[in-house]
Amino acid sequence: MNAQEPTPDNRIDTLIKNAKIFNNGESPITEDIAIADGRIVARGQNLSVSEHTEVVDAEGLWAMPGLFDIHTHYDLELEVAPGLSESTRHGTTSVVIANCSLGLAFGAQRKGDSDPIVDCYARVENIPKSVLRSCADKVDWNTPEEYLEHLDSLNLGPNVITLLPHSMLRIDAMGFDASINRDPSGAELETMRKTLRDALRAGYAGFSTDALPFHYLANQPNCHKTIPTQFAKYAELKALTQVVREEEKLWQATPPKDSAIGTLKTFLLTSGRLHGKPLTTTVVAALDVANNKKISRLARTLSKMLNHPWVNGDFHMQALGAPFKTWSDGAITPLSEEIPELRQLNETDLEDRPARQAILHDPDYIKAFKAMWMKGKQGWSIDRLKRKLDLEDYAFNRTLADMTVELCPQKSWQGMDFESLFQRILAIKAGRLPADGEKDEQELVEREFFWICDEADFMLQMLRSFDTELSWCTVTANRNLDTVRELLMDPLLLPGFNDCGAHLTNMAFYDVNLRSLKLAAQGGEADLSYMVKRLTKDPADVFGVEGGTINVGDRADLILVNPEELMNYDGEQSVERIYREEYQHPQLVNRSGDVVSLVLIGGHKAWEAGAAGEQLGQTKMGQVLKPSASITAEELEYAS
Repeated sequence: MNAQEPTPDNRIDTLIKNAKIFNNGESPITEDIAIADGRIVARGQNLSVSEHTEVVDAEGLWAMPGLFDIHTHYDLELEVAPGLSESTRHGTTSVVIANCSLGLAFGAQRKGDSDPIVDCYARVENIPKSVLRSCADKVDWNTPEEYLEHLDSLNLGPNVITLLPHSMLRIDAMGFDASINRDPSGAELETMRKTLRDALRAGYAGFSTDALPFHYLANQPNCHKTIPTQFAKYAELKALTQVVREEEKLWQATPPKDSAIGTLKTFLLTSGRLHGKPLTTTVVAALDVANNKKISRLARTLSKMLNHPWVNGDFHMQALGAPFKTWSDGAITPLSEEIPELRQLNETDLEDRPARQAILHDPDYIKAFKAMWMKGKQGWSIDRLKRKLDLEDYAFNRTLADMTVELCPQKSWQGMDFESLFQRILAIKAGRLPADGEKDEQELVEREFFWICDEADFMLQMLRSFDTELSWCTVTANRNLDTVRELLMDPLLLPGFNDCGAHLTNMAFYDVNLRSLKLAAQGGEADLSYMVKRLTKDPADVFGVEGGTINVGDRADLILVNPEELMNYDGEQSVERIYREEYQHPQLVNRSGDVVSLVLIGGHKAWEAGAAGEQLGQTKMGQVLKPSASITAEELEYAS
């Protein structure tokens, strides 16, 4: 038992009484937890307290370490709201930033007309350019080491673990234009290797790259080009990941989705058999894609193969513990980037509706759009067969019945799926609606939808009529929660891929750690204890940082969960659209109510009884978590 009597010099600030403790995969035990000066100083039964101790009655509640979120894009939000309240409320106390090769490690990196923060983030993470420019205007650091110092100066809510982003590393070594047009010279590659090594030694937990084929730049004349990391060939990745391997840090990556051979070759870089020793690798994402069922099977097969003793890899696919539900503002959505005809609309600025209207009325575009939308839906062809067998190339399945209107200027259409709405419009055109139909709806259909004949026409006109005023949602993966649970419980995978802090009106996965706990708890306490470890100690170990347990001596990063509220929680009904003053923009968020009753970060009360602690974002609670092998700036200078 982890118990000790507090001494007068070790006064208890907070005592959590009678909590059922889930910790490091061990069987749960009911104990008190004593906290002083931000650390756990005792655990046991009936611990004594002083008159100054705040006592928290946790009878009937679960205590567990604060949860890790290993895939976020909070780089920008940390600059305007470092408390990260939208994750903190759901029990997250540690976040990993600078995923997918994007981050702020090198400052603004502005030179001439290039503005890399805006250019790289705006489309990839669907963050407004005005927000990005405002952030870049305030940047006052230029090096990865200075960025760590900057992060350490913020009033952090959750702890922060940062990766060194490859796109920004390429821009730093080669310049922006060169980074998206050519291979690095030998000298430039060596510069990148040295910069990466120095950053890893200074406290970066690893290195992030990206190969998903729908991450595009946002500024002309480069809107048709992907972000810099995607111009790196295998030799460059091998040279850089070798540095990560030598420094015993982590590589975070995404697969080249459309190339099975390319994926296998790339991720064999994890192999100790081929490269001397294993490279810890975490990859996005193991998803059960609705119209391509082979994806999740391939992810699990790949994980088994790469972690096999013969290959000797250290490979972790990230699994999302929820249906992969996304929202679209007209055509503006991450899903659009995968399909050329929709990507063309995304290449316009978010505020530039006239540019999209011009595209949508162009005869050649109309022909191409209709061919894309109806591909595999009629006649007999290979495309029709692939659609029937759920083996389509696109993640977005283009099925009207799976698409639901959330917001629309025609209010009566809100809540309808697109198939029902399409049939309703056809009925209005044919005069088959009851006489008490809405007059404004009748006029809208007669004025703008009079010409439509098929569902491709219908989609075109919806985008023309409403543009970004139309918000609609669809689930493209993880529809079967039994399959989601299997992925989450697979020891070769790692819960993650929540994308918090990005896609402001396209995704809301801030509560997914809680959804993962709920799915695990359906199998009993042993499964729940296993999932707690997967969301706490396992990611701490993978990223090589302190945390993930609540033993005596640990930092007091812990949460209390109400089991009844958790089991009654419906994550799919938790999404709300709010206006964030920090962004001057709407955002989709989650509200998990009273599921998490208390969040402590470094002993500070970050969240309690449904409200943020008074000091969240005003006082430094979390810290920059660095791998234990990191060295100080003075040691780094001496070593250089």
